[in-house]
Parts: sequence; C-alpha cells; structure tokens
Amino acid sequence: MQRRDLFRVLGAAAAVPALTPNLLGMLREVQGTPGRQGKSLNPLQDATVTAMAELILPQTDTPGAKGAKVNEFIDVILTDWATDRERQGFLRGLAGVEERSNKLFGKAFVDAAADQQESLLRAMDEEWVREEYTPKPHTRGHDRRDQQLQGNFFGVFKRLTLFGYYTSEIGFSQELKKVIIPGSYHGCTPSGSKSA
Repeated sequence: MQRRDLFRVLGAAAAVPALTPNLLGMLREVQGTPGRQGKSLNPLQDATVTAMAELILPQTDTPGAKGAKVNEFIDVILTDWATDRERQGFLRGLAGVEERSNKLFGKAFVDAAADQQESLLRAMDEEWVREEYTPKPHTRGHDRRDQQLQGNFFGVFKRLTLFGYYTSEIGFSQELKKVIIPGSYHGCTPSGSKSA
C-alpha cells in the first residue's frame, strides 16, 4: 500500500489531533531549527524513533519520515506539549520496544535487520488494532487533548508520526501536493490595457 493510500484509509481527521496555536508554533520550531538537539529523547531513543517512523513512512518518490524530521517533531511534542505522565508513558513504551527487540533478536531495535524491525512493528500494530476495537466503557468529560498522547504506545506513536509527517512541508506540499493558503489575491495589478 502506498503512503497516499494509507493516509486516505486512515483519514486525516481520525489520524491526527486538532491543531492549536501552541502546537502550530511548535511545528514551526521544528521546521525552522536545523540540527535541533533533542530534549526528551536521548540519542538511542532518537535513533529508535527515527527508525520506527521511517518504517511507517519510508522514502519513496518523496522523502520519508526521516527526511521530514518526524523524530524532532516527536521530541518537541514530548518536551513542550505532553504532560509529565504522557511523556513518561511514551518513554516507557519506547523502552518496551527495546526490550522486545532484545528478547526477540538479541539486539537493540536500531541494530536489528530491516525485516526484524518490520516484523516487530507489525506485531505491535496488530496488538494496537485488537486493543482499539475492543469495546471500552464511555468516559465523560474528556476532550481529545486529554487522550491524544494516552493509550496504546504504538497507537500514540503512529498518530504522532502521521501528524508530524503530514504537517511538515515535505508531507503537506510534496506528498499531498497541497498549499497552505490556496490561491492568492493580486490587487492593484495592471490590466493590460492603456487608457487614453
């Protein structure tokens, strides 16, 4: 399945959280800071996030998640937007990926072969889908912000990956072929005819 097909299947509204002014500011921070140093992710965690995101959205005729700096986006979200509980939950989930990779393959996720990495992510995805479609009691009084970074780690990771990619210049303009402000207004331009 191509990335464009995947994105259509998931649906932008269901796959990504609502944009808020603060979140838009963070997106601009990632886009405008070359070589930004991570604050929440250590080098191994950053490498793991980069590898996982690139497996979800690999480079095709357009750059993948790595080219769109999805890892830096995730770090900004964890540092500047997530609550302490959400950040720690994400980092525990990432540690769980390392633990599973070491148990299954005897090595860190980033050191595993590509087919091993893919098989681990597929297993995590299947677990997330099963959990997602298990009926849950309805909770009242919770808005989307309260739940965007909560729940199954891989579900949170996929949402952040898709959101980070498709709100980047690469994902939005090159992959989806969209413009931020379609059309333009050109006032006070000559009409081409001369008046006498």
